[in-house]
Amino acid sequence: MALLRTAGLVLAATGAAHFAAPRAFAPVTRIAFPENTRAWIQRNGATEIALGLALTARRTRRAGLAGTALYAAWLGARTARNAR
Repeated sequence: MALLRTAGLVLAATGAAHFAAPRAFAPVTRIAFPENTRAWIQRNGATEIALGLALTARRTRRAGLAGTALYAAWLGARTARNAR
């Protein structure tokens, strides 16, 4: 479970980076979210912080795994739909 805790910390740090350096995320975010990209960068950052923190604690890990899987599927579908 140390691997999941580490993955959670990395995901949470990536989420925080969305706020610290939003321009770094703009090119990739614009593909999935061509409108209101800046707002989506912040939403995605907040989501990644929450999911990452959920993965770090044993009590919330199952919900964090489910949420992360759904989030990844949603982002993938959104990117595929808008990349056409």
